[in-house]
Amino acid sequence: MRNIFIFLIALTISGCGYNTFQTTDEQIKASWAEVLNQYQRRADLIPNLVNTVKGFAAQEQTVLLGVTEARAKVGSIQATPELINDEQAFARFQSAQGELTSALSRLMVIVENYPELKSDQNFRELQAQLEGTENRITVARNRYIKAVQEYNVTVRSFPTNLTAMLFGYKVKPSFTVENEKAISVPPAVSFDPPKVPAATK
Repeated sequence: MRNIFIFLIALTISGCGYNTFQTTDEQIKASWAEVLNQYQRRADLIPNLVNTVKGFAAQEQTVLLGVTEARAKVGSIQATPELINDEQAFARFQSAQGELTSALSRLMVIVENYPELKSDQNFRELQAQLEGTENRITVARNRYIKAVQEYNVTVRSFPTNLTAMLFGYKVKPSFTVENEKAISVPPAVSFDPPKVPAATK
């Protein structure tokens, strides 16, 4: 009876939002698929990256193992389309990706200690691919965040919240960062040789 009452109200109010839910939900699914594609692209680069670094810095076992384990953790999470409807599962996914990002950052720091590695052609090609992938991850995440924001506003706003209640539309989780401005800044993966200061007279 309650659902019927809500349905009648939703139908009698202009802009019940049903079509908007369909549109925004599809946008979220498409954005999420792109996020997964770019994260997978990054994961696929890591084995070659680790092996290349190992060829020049095999003694950095702790850092290399950290990257490998973080990648394995990411791979153990089933990133299904349904994950975006499960706040806890989404949080685990985000946490695992964050750990991988941190592990890669630590790897990049040690690279600075190996000039021969930084000048290796294979490594530089991987560097370019990783940098491009990090940029695409940032773009994909931003699109997902915007799509979820639009959807969630519709879920919470009147009168579309009545339609959401009737059809079971609920708010979806999104990516969070301590500093929102950081979303637009991909992790630094540049390995250009440091500039040598001019000799003083």
